[in-house]
Formats: sequence, C-alpha cells, structure tokens
Amino acid sequence: MDRAFIDFERVFNFRDVGGLVTADGARVRTGLLYRSDNLGSLQEADATRYSGLGIKTVIDLRQPAEIVRQGGRAPAWACSAYHNVPLHNPAWREEDYSPAEGPVAYLVARYHEAVEGAAGPHLVTALRLLADAEAGPAVVHCLGGRDRTGMVVAFLLDLLGVSDEDIAADYHFTERATRRFMAWYREGHPETPDLVPYLDVTPAEVILTFLGQLRARHGSVTAYLMGNGLTEEDIAALRSIYLEEPAN
Repeated sequence: MDRAFIDFERVFNFRDVGGLVTADGARVRTGLLYRSDNLGSLQEADATRYSGLGIKTVIDLRQPAEIVRQGGRAPAWACSAYHNVPLHNPAWREEDYSPAEGPVAYLVARYHEAVEGAAGPHLVTALRLLADAEAGPAVVHCLGGRDRTGMVVAFLLDLLGVSDEDIAADYHFTERATRRFMAWYREGHPETPDLVPYLDVTPAEVILTFLGQLRARHGSVTAYLMGNGLTEEDIAALRSIYLEEPAN
C-alpha cells in the first residue's frame, strides 16, 4: 500500500498505520491507528482537520522531561484519553556511532539496547492500551515518530501477521517525514547543518535486521512480548480490533 502523510502545520510524520495485508490475506483496518511525530506541535489551525479523524486516545512515548522541553503534550482537544508511556531506553551517544559501520548498525544496536533493557514492559503497556476496543481511533507518537514509535508499530504489525518487508517499508517511509521537517525548519534557520547520519535516515534494513536478531534471541516477537507481560488475550484482542476478515 502507498503511504501518505496527513498534513498539519508543524507535524510532519502523521499517517495511518492501516491498509497493509497479512500473509493470510487479512487487511489492517484503516482509520483506527495512526503514528506520528510530536503532537505537542499541533496548532489551533490543525484542530478541524485533526478532529475529523475522531481520535480518542493519544499514547506519548516520550520521557516527562522531554515533553516539558519539547513544548508540552498534545493539546486537550486532541484526545479524550492521553497516556504518557515513556520508553526507558538508554540515552543515545554520538561517540557510539562508527562512520565505517554506518547508521544501520548504530540504529539496530540502539533498538536492542531498548528491548533488552528496561523498555520491554513499557512497549507492552503501549500495546495493551491499543488492545482496548474502546481506545480507537488512537495515535502513537514520540518526538520524530521513527524509533520508539517505530518499535511499537513494528511489534503490532508483526503480531497482526504483516510481513517483515511491509513493516520495514512503513518504517523507511519516515525518511520522507525527516525531509519535510528539515525543509520547513530551514525556512526559518537556513544555516542549520545536516543531521547526523543515524538521525537522517531510517533504512528498511534496520527493521529487517532488528526483527531477525530479536527472533534469534527470543524465538519470536510474540515470545519476547509475552515474556514482558503481553498475554494471549491481548494478542487476540489486537487481532480482532485491527484486522478485517480476508475477502472471500
């Protein structure tokens, strides 16, 4: 499925997670789950378009200090239920980046640091919020909508039966959002330098490698998530909520 952004004044990576098709022919429902960058950047001028999506629930994956530093949470009009589920992943250090190894190796290592560290239960918390049939339409976001949001969305799509290639393509699409943001930002700050490579790109290879290595360590994504508290009932609920039946 072709991905497309929903345009807002200062939000650049807002899009529908739905539309992908699973291996058994079921389709991920559209209009029920969105992924985004920082919803604290929503403007009053965005309210009409945003309200047309009917969003009930916002899941914000940022740390509380980030929310304060980055302009606050989503506006009150953006949802009826707001959940801050901070992923406790280690801080990224520029000195850990190796130009010889490139951004793929750096990003894969950071994602493993998160899932093998303290982030596992928080990833499960986010998924369990989405397993509530009354939560949707919902939106999951962090700052850029790529790394923390990317892991939550990748895990959900895996649980639904979407192929790794389609999950990786959805992740890779975020590069276009980065270009959109940088073009907007440079209108007011023309001397802004280029982003460091690992913040500039989201190669499909990152998710393909990450998911493959996670399965090698834990047996499956499902086994990893259940080891951190997800239940069979949660998985059944997610599949019931987000999947349409295959067409006959």
